[in-house]
Amino acid sequence: MLLPGASMSHTVKAVSKIAGVSVRTLHHYDQIGLLKPAAVSAAGYRLYDERDLQKLQQVLFFKELGFDLKEIKRILSDPDFDRQRALVQHRKLLLERQGRLRRLIKSVDNTLKAIQRGKPMNATMFEGFDPTQYEEEARRRWGHTDAWKESQRRGKPYTKEEWAAIQTEGGEILKRLVAVMDRSPSDPQSQEAIAAHHRQINERFYTCTPEIYRGLAGAYANDPGFNAFYEKIKPGLARFMHDCMTIYADSIES
Repeated sequence: MLLPGASMSHTVKAVSKIAGVSVRTLHHYDQIGLLKPAAVSAAGYRLYDERDLQKLQQVLFFKELGFDLKEIKRILSDPDFDRQRALVQHRKLLLERQGRLRRLIKSVDNTLKAIQRGKPMNATMFEGFDPTQYEEEARRRWGHTDAWKESQRRGKPYTKEEWAAIQTEGGEILKRLVAVMDRSPSDPQSQEAIAAHHRQINERFYTCTPEIYRGLAGAYANDPGFNAFYEKIKPGLARFMHDCMTIYADSIES
């Protein structure tokens, strides 16, 4: 059955305007086989139909949620992919993100008040941060799929209260790391703080080998998303953690 409007054709410029993405991006999606136009005119112009627009929306939703293009292509190519079910899941994840953003705004407000009153860092300034989200992204980007699967298996039974405790624990670890940033990454106190970070990953999520931990360190230093996350907590924290993690990985390997 033809979907409403399915016979309509849109040029690449029209799709660019509708979706707010560049023509160059649409050309790239075509070249990698992620979003090929329904037809090409006799003059060589790409023509997109309603189904193409629906698929483009899914691509943008998955990108917003942190998936890379290779993963998105695999998901959308699955014959069992259900657009409506995916939209329901997108909505759920976006609402969770909305709640986390509210908590992050509160954390910023608390930090601004503390700065104005000359107060030291405290736990309320770390509310809303969810390092586990970024650890999962690191596993995807750096290819450690076994660790990702183990994390999924071990995390499934956790209750909402247990996840809250894990998040609080992660905030305390970051607080410890911020407190020792004036020291060398090789300083015993810096290494004790990063050891707690490594221990949490091992105990709560997956077996974090020295190789995986180095990969995670590389993501902290080189990935814009990771960098932005940790730089919001404290300028220089991403690089400091990278250096601490690299030294620690070497120490547990030897």
